[in-house]
Amino acid sequence: MKFLSLRILILCILLPPVLYIFSVQSIERHLKGRYANEIEDFYLEDTRPLFEGSIRLKDAINSNINRYLESKALIALGVKVAITVTSKQNTILYPAVVDAKEASLLPNDAMQIASDNYKIMNEGLVVSVDLVLEHNTLLTNIILGFFIFSSILVLSFYYWTGVKKAGLEEMEKNSELFRLKEIEVNHSDNLKALMKDKKNLISEIKKIKKQLKKDKVKTRKNEDEMIKEIVALEDKINNKINILNERQEEIDALKEQIKLFEKEERKESKQKIKIYNSVRKRFKTIYKNISIDKKAIIGFLDLTEDMKIKSEEIIHKLNENPKIVPIKRKVFSKKGRATVQEVIFAYNGRLYFRATKNSRIEILTIGTKNTQAKDLEYLDNV
Repeated sequence: MKFLSLRILILCILLPPVLYIFSVQSIERHLKGRYANEIEDFYLEDTRPLFEGSIRLKDAINSNINRYLESKALIALGVKVAITVTSKQNTILYPAVVDAKEASLLPNDAMQIASDNYKIMNEGLVVSVDLVLEHNTLLTNIILGFFIFSSILVLSFYYWTGVKKAGLEEMEKNSELFRLKEIEVNHSDNLKALMKDKKNLISEIKKIKKQLKKDKVKTRKNEDEMIKEIVALEDKINNKINILNERQEEIDALKEQIKLFEKEERKESKQKIKIYNSVRKRFKTIYKNISIDKKAIIGFLDLTEDMKIKSEEIIHKLNENPKIVPIKRKVFSKKGRATVQEVIFAYNGRLYFRATKNSRIEILTIGTKNTQAKDLEYLDNV
């Protein structure tokens, strides 16, 4: 929650299912009206064979509607359509139901068939269309996936905005901490200089007092001037002491500020450790056929989100079947050690792994082209 607003997170979680439900309902209403209008125009496409008695009305309606449904690609994607065609006298014409009376008519009863067709059509026909867009089908999954993907894009935008802002704040905080430490050093040096001045002044006063005692008789005339000089020196010492106390207070205040900054840094360090443990636990749970070193997990956390996705695809392939992973090159380590292999992902990404003695894959490190030199140096020491 450090880089994301709670309100944005809740909206991105709740909106996809809500929009999905409203979208499915809207599509159902639209398709129902559209299919109903098209079936009204299509189910009695040609009436001439009906009045000639060459085909029953029920058979013509069933043939036309079935042909119409077969032409609709959306039905295969999860659209479920229930169509009912009846006469005003509630005679079911679609879906087809064969009764004994119809079964008794022979194909050559054309006059009877034409008469029955005319009679039913004269009564009037009622077309009823019910349409349901079933869940967990290709079409509904595409709709839900679109809203989820859009939500992820919004979350990613706000996340990276927060990361950038946090980075700037971190830089400002480090700069301020560095400035305060410099001030502390300067004040410490000043404090040492003041302490040295204090010692010198005290030593000088002692010498003057000692000299005064020796020359008291001889220098009685200059006594007033000497006293003034002593008073001036004492005032100077008091001023130095006051300045020294002020510097000491400033140093104490700076130390308190430094403690606060160090406390915040420890808090952020604990957060990073928590994220590392979470990722390590997830990898250990999901990828049981491979082992992933600590440096590899740390390198994974430093990647961008897109590169994390690409690198985890490589990790998944190594876990399932290492033979399908394209090897860029082999990195030969010191004699007597297993050969390390390099895999490139997302153009700039680099993943290094090796097969242990028991043929288990060990991912040593994950990084980018910019960290390649350090990664190779690390591999040379593994």
